[in-house]
Amino acid sequence: MIRRHEVAFSLTSLISLNLISSLVAFDSAIATPPRTPDKSVNCEILVVGGGLSGVATAYEGLLAGRTVCLTEITDWLGGQISAQGTSALDERPTQRSQQFYSRGYLELRNRIQRKYGELNPGDCWVSDSCFLPRDAHTILTQMLKDAEKKGKGKLQWFPNTVIKDLEIAADGKIINGAIAIQHQPPKGAPPLNTLTLSQSIEDAYRYENSSRFTKTIVRFIPKAAKENAPKWYVVDASETGEIIALADVPYRLGIDARSYLEPSSSSANNDPYCTQGFTYTFAMEATKEAQPQTMPPFYLQYAPYFSYELARLANFDLVFTYRRIWSPSKGQPAKFGGVSFTAATPGDISMQNWTWGNDYRPGTAKDNLIYTRQQLQGTGQLQPGGWMGGLRTETLRRGEENALSFYYWLVAGTTDSQLGEGVKQQRTNNRFVSGLNSPMGTAHGLSKYPYMREGRRIIGRPSWGQPEGFAIWEIDISRRDYNDEYYSKTLPADMYRRLRAAVAGLEAVSVIDGQVTPDKAMRRTRSTIFPDSVGIGHYAIDFHPCMVNSPPEAPGNIERPGERRGAGQAYPFQIALRAMIPQKIDNLLVGGKSIGTSHIAAAAYRVHSFEWSAGAAAGTVASFAIKNAIAPYQLVDDLPKQEPQLEALKQLLQKNGNPTAFPDTSIFNQNWDNWK
Repeated sequence: MIRRHEVAFSLTSLISLNLISSLVAFDSAIATPPRTPDKSVNCEILVVGGGLSGVATAYEGLLAGRTVCLTEITDWLGGQISAQGTSALDERPTQRSQQFYSRGYLELRNRIQRKYGELNPGDCWVSDSCFLPRDAHTILTQMLKDAEKKGKGKLQWFPNTVIKDLEIAADGKIINGAIAIQHQPPKGAPPLNTLTLSQSIEDAYRYENSSRFTKTIVRFIPKAAKENAPKWYVVDASETGEIIALADVPYRLGIDARSYLEPSSSSANNDPYCTQGFTYTFAMEATKEAQPQTMPPFYLQYAPYFSYELARLANFDLVFTYRRIWSPSKGQPAKFGGVSFTAATPGDISMQNWTWGNDYRPGTAKDNLIYTRQQLQGTGQLQPGGWMGGLRTETLRRGEENALSFYYWLVAGTTDSQLGEGVKQQRTNNRFVSGLNSPMGTAHGLSKYPYMREGRRIIGRPSWGQPEGFAIWEIDISRRDYNDEYYSKTLPADMYRRLRAAVAGLEAVSVIDGQVTPDKAMRRTRSTIFPDSVGIGHYAIDFHPCMVNSPPEAPGNIERPGERRGAGQAYPFQIALRAMIPQKIDNLLVGGKSIGTSHIAAAAYRVHSFEWSAGAAAGTVASFAIKNAIAPYQLVDDLPKQEPQLEALKQLLQKNGNPTAFPDTSIFNQNWDNWK
């Protein structure tokens, strides 16, 4: 239960402490010179990013007996379910009912149930499991300790740590070392998690000490290995693809150009500025009595944006219980807009993550959060010692302000940007939950890091059928049949024929040679089957589109037209190993949201169980490659010919309880409509 001293920081003190008196930006234009490392640390697997994919990588590496170094910009393990506050597991009903997940993800779910005596202590209705973010970190920490002991591996955990520089061999093929900066508050300074991310991130990437942080410079280097074999692997499991940007390997960002592979794209051209919105989550507690609510000084700037979005969602209790993460007593049954839930009771705690609320959705070159390669070059971040994380600090700050303003709108607002006047009612019997012992673990009450739905995505190495670089595309997973006349009228004739051939399954050749017209071709009812699949996932293609104008909260602003066309249901899908292997560098693997997917496919390849499956694959591949003195790209470079060592890897994954395919996967099984 959340005790009263844990919510001692009021919204008023938060605003005065953090967002007014502490908004002093650092000048990031000039990179500080490197310092001599304070220490060197040997690793077999260096994992950058302590989110679910990074934890899963470490988990499998430790069970394989490897020495794993794990870095994380915050002080919590878990990413989405902890530091980002989205502790509501996104799952699909059929996969959940069959418990068809990676072994580590199943263990995580089981430990959540043991912790609370139930899987859903929040009694939320969006998921079968909603819980407190701070507990996720504790559970995952213990999981890694147990994996370390069981596998006789070694975990070296580096919280509050960012990668600043890479040491890349002269031929550009191997990362020989990585320089990191770990920060801690000096004596007398405010504790960690007092400041918001926008107030601390630039300091975290600077070598020199400051009044806020004392820095330790760490050099990660490989352990000794067999001669002529890769000595270690670096896994980019960061939330935005930091290492692939810093290493300057080819990647995509934002919208992909419309093509037969991505036919629902909202643009005929690439648009790197339009990524999915990011969210600073926060917790709020239901109270018996009305509470004083203080309007943030910046509220009127953001108020024109907020909305329940749809009439069927325009109910405070519905929104509050949607992601309720703690409920000490069950309320009375309630219903609104066809959704059943239990009413909120005093002491209930809700986590907020709402599209027309604390989602912040920039989409222009003026305000995009994740810098493009061109922007990184322009700001000097690709120069030696120049890396500052690759994010626009001002946009982080606006996202924080937007989230705080959304809380005030929820409890005291009376406007609705999409539904008009008379819809929004005040509900002041709630309090903003903050404090270092609160669910989010911050003095300011916002999540330690924003929930990231999309980052940089690698372009894999040239492969058969994809000579410009491998990726997983919309048509590889979408259930859409493409019979909508939009496609036949919008796409050029040759592109439309290629689309229909690509999704025709066993009739593909007949469409290509003209024996079957595109409109008569039967649509395959499954996702693409990859011979190099090393993991699985299943979720809808779910969009939180960028906004047209800058800033996102501008009155009358709209979502990017056409962005939701690609949204919809997906078939159960696979994670191709080729999507995890970047170009140029042989000992770099990619997990999490930065694998090689398109903009539309990435909207499904971003949820909790997928992240774990991708991380489990990365940890297993790295360990397998070290043991067998083979680079990952050599496992797939002869495809579609048979690859014996690839088959051995897949057998290892499956033996370890990490599935690489859903049950009954084959080109002849067309019965995937039953997978909901």
